[in-house]
Amino acid sequence: MAARIVAALGCMVVMLRLSEAAVYKVGDSAGWTTIANVDYKLWASTKTFHIGDTVLFEYNPQFHNVMRVTHPMYRSCNTSKPISTFTTGNDSITLTNHGHHFFFCGVPGHCLAGQKLDLNVLLPASSTPLSEPPTSSSSPPPSTTIPAAGVPGPSPSHAASLPRVTATRIIAVAALLVSLAFTNFAS
Repeated sequence: MAARIVAALGCMVVMLRLSEAAVYKVGDSAGWTTIANVDYKLWASTKTFHIGDTVLFEYNPQFHNVMRVTHPMYRSCNTSKPISTFTTGNDSITLTNHGHHFFFCGVPGHCLAGQKLDLNVLLPASSTPLSEPPTSSSSPPPSTTIPAAGVPGPSPSHAASLPRVTATRIIAVAALLVSLAFTNFAS
C-alpha cells in the first residue's frame, strides 16, 4: 500500500512540474529579427512569465545573436560585457529567478533599432499570501521583488499573486485522490 501512495505522489509531482512551465517563442511567428519590425516590448507585455518558463529565441545566426545584459547595458545598448551571449539561432533560455531579465541583439545597430527585450518574471504564487488585505494608506506597499539584472521589479499586485491553475494540475490532483481512495478500499 505504501508503494502505491509513493508512486501516486511521484506521478503527481512529475505532472505538476510539467504543467507549470511554459515555452514562449520570442516575437511569435516573426522570431528574433529586425526585418519584421516586431515590437518586443508589446510582445512581452502580452505574456505572463514565471520561474521555470523558457524563452526561445529563433533567428538567423548569420545576422543576429542574443545577449543577456544588465539593466544599464540594456538602456544604452552597450555590448561590451554581456552576462552571456547566444549564437545558435535556436536558443532556449530557462527563467530561473524572478525580476527583470534583459536581452538584445549584439549586432551593431540592432538594439538601437528595437531588437531588445525586457522580461519581468513574477514571484512564485507561494511567495505572496493569497489573502493579503488591500491597504488603505496612501503609500504603496513595499516591493518584495529582488532585481534579476540590476533593476527593481514592480510592486506586487494581488492579481499577480494568484496561483496558476491549469487543467493538468486539476487532473493530477484528481488522479492522486482517486488513487488514494482505491488504495484505501483495497486494503
